Amino acid sequence: MTSRILSDVAASITELKTNPMKVALSGYGEPVAVLNRNEPAFYCVPAEAYEMMMDKLEDLELQIIAKERESEASVSVSIDDL
Repeated sequence: MTSRILSDVAASITELKTNPMKVALSGYGEPVAVLNRNEPAFYCVPAEAYEMMMDKLEDLELQIIAKERESEASVSVSIDDL
């Protein structure tokens, strides 16, 4: 079975067990595919990249909510009424 590897750098489980930080740093800030029998088992993602992905996901979720509410009727309110 073939799998797509979604990173430029890959390492084996054995390499990860031997020196986890070396594997993590080998991507130079980019994700590292960790392979088990030449198939991607998981991706080692640096904290900064993970935080950026979470921010983008949150932005996408907020965009969906905004688009859903775009068609809702608006209500005029005076600042004095608040």
